[in-house]
Amino acid sequence: MDAAEIIHEKFLARVGKGSLPRRVARVQPADVGLARETMVELFYSQCMSRQMDRLSRRLQARGEGFYTIGSSGHENNATVAEAFRADDMAFLHYRSNAFQIHRSKKLPGQTPAWDMLLSFAASAEDPISGGRHKVIGSKALAIPPQTSTIASHLPKAVGAAFSIGIAKMLKLQDAVLAQDSVVLCSFGDASANHSTAQGAFNTAAWAAYQGTPMPLVFICEDNGIGISTRTPKGWIEATFQDRTALKYIHCSGLDMADAYRGAAEAAHYARTKRQPVFLHMDCVRLYGHAGSDVQATYLPKHLIEQDEERDPLLFSASLLVEQDILLGKDILAIYNETEATLNRVAEEAIRRPKLITSKAVMESIVPPKREIARANTPSPEQRKALFARDLGMMEKPQHMARLLSWALADLMLAHGNIIVAGEDVGPKGGVYNVTAKLHERFGSCRVINTLLDEQSILGLGIGAAHNDLLAITEIQFLAYVHNAEDQIRGEAATLSFFSDGQYTNPMIIRIAGLGYQKGFGGHFHNDNSLAVFRDIPGLILACPSNGADAVEMLRECVRLALEEQRVIVFVEPIALYMTRDLHEEGDALWTAPYAAPGEAKPIRLGELGVHGEGTDLAIASYANGYYLSRQAEKILREQHGLKLRVIDLRWLAPLNEDAIVEATKGCARVLIVDECRRTGSQSEALMALFAERTPHIPCRRITAEDSFIPLGRAATITLPSRDSIVEAALELVRG
Repeated sequence: MDAAEIIHEKFLARVGKGSLPRRVARVQPADVGLARETMVELFYSQCMSRQMDRLSRRLQARGEGFYTIGSSGHENNATVAEAFRADDMAFLHYRSNAFQIHRSKKLPGQTPAWDMLLSFAASAEDPISGGRHKVIGSKALAIPPQTSTIASHLPKAVGAAFSIGIAKMLKLQDAVLAQDSVVLCSFGDASANHSTAQGAFNTAAWAAYQGTPMPLVFICEDNGIGISTRTPKGWIEATFQDRTALKYIHCSGLDMADAYRGAAEAAHYARTKRQPVFLHMDCVRLYGHAGSDVQATYLPKHLIEQDEERDPLLFSASLLVEQDILLGKDILAIYNETEATLNRVAEEAIRRPKLITSKAVMESIVPPKREIARANTPSPEQRKALFARDLGMMEKPQHMARLLSWALADLMLAHGNIIVAGEDVGPKGGVYNVTAKLHERFGSCRVINTLLDEQSILGLGIGAAHNDLLAITEIQFLAYVHNAEDQIRGEAATLSFFSDGQYTNPMIIRIAGLGYQKGFGGHFHNDNSLAVFRDIPGLILACPSNGADAVEMLRECVRLALEEQRVIVFVEPIALYMTRDLHEEGDALWTAPYAAPGEAKPIRLGELGVHGEGTDLAIASYANGYYLSRQAEKILREQHGLKLRVIDLRWLAPLNEDAIVEATKGCARVLIVDECRRTGSQSEALMALFAERTPHIPCRRITAEDSFIPLGRAATITLPSRDSIVEAALELVRG
């Protein structure tokens, strides 16, 4: 017999015979403020969750359901829903059906059974994901959906909790979360060991230790096992009970009254103290990890039977009988009526429309546009007060780093909800001085020095977006993002897709990167691969080559984030930060005066930069490659008589294919110059583009070698150079 049916039959038999287990936790409901009516409602929620688990397996067997990771054994997370407000944002793991079911009772008009069964059936009418995944989530109930719950949602929960205090200090009127809100996130004991989880715990405690408000409750639902690997007995308690600045509360997830006691205590502490809590709830995993998981292959029979005896639904029944609230027959009636109701609803849900076209599937990858309040238009007096002595320098040509710094300041002046966050971005001004004077101008509330943890930096940005703050986060070096890339790929970029556009987390991630640095580097500081970003659906990848473009592209990125709710990676080429000259020392051709907002022509998403009108050869490149191609163009024109045009791609994802083809129109040949490694670089997509769209035009590429970058004088040997571009161009032209 299926494990779920074994548990089901045992429940019916024991309740029917009155052979209910003796409660271990002796907490009395009245002592913790748990009303009799509330206990009955909690039991209804628990029964619905349990019966949904059984139903999911039957639907899968019929080919009508597609998800069988259930909540059986975790039903007392319904008490957590009871203890917290309906507007306390909850980032939940996949065993939280009972939580969502019970929270729905706090808001009139909710239909949790219908909504969740549409999700089980992958119907296009599923109100949270539109049929893209079975997820716990609801916009009305402040439950953003999660699909990968091996701790990847914890950093953004930390960010959301942190944002509440920031929004309060900034007196933002449009903040999503109330000033006294609490954020909660749930996960399993196995996930607590994940580096992402450990980083989140550490970040929350690190902030709280310094007195930063962090109204956050971590809920560890400890069922003692991760798929087939058991958690050492006592591990969670031993690991978390004495952590600095992290309040530890333990409760039994098998007992309704004690679970509510722990949840209520956690909620009160986090709400009043504005400090983080680790709520350790003992649970049991019934059935196995999912429908396909047979516990008998890795657990001895006596342990499986021990867990079956710890069924929290039996303990809830025992409590209700003990308190003279319900009789056994009443309990069975609730349980059986819930099953019958869900069976009827399921037959309707499985007949509802499904996603049947790629267009429909992809419709929510790009978030919907939104109406936003007009940005503040700073007066000349405000800008004069902000920039003070820098105003006199703005009319003189400046390098990219300084221009970006001023652009950030102007954007923060115009948009009061922008914050800048990252390691060393404060008084130091960042590793390359790009955030210089921002801390002095806007203070530590808006220019936030973070701890050294890229996952937490990105999580801060994602979580802040849930509270209508726009975070411009900084990752110091491109190579540093790889330990945290799932925060971009698995969290930030997927939220709109899996919430049918209802939830978004617009943000801008500034990253210093690429090669060609002089006197400093090695592969951790000279990383020349952008492949990690290019295949993320919906992500915008911007990469300016010069200061004037960088200013206008950054302004466009802010517009895209605020109006179109996009997630943007803004890669700044380190080697060009301080570059002033193009062809010879002192020519200052790679500098520009600072254009105040509105003074220069905007550079919109996908808009290319084109230098020259020649038709002998088009060179397509970006960043350092564009800079070197401009140097090569002068030699090819003056020494070899070639008439060229050099195209700056600027926006590397999504590629504006039509604009690229149009920019090369009339050219006899195309040379692609890509400073990233040959394998996985932008050049592969560009070669495919020209082969498909203009197969009659000869096309060649020059790229970096498939090598890491060494230190010292050898740092540029594997990269394209001015001279290698000249050589490749001549070979292509001469055929």
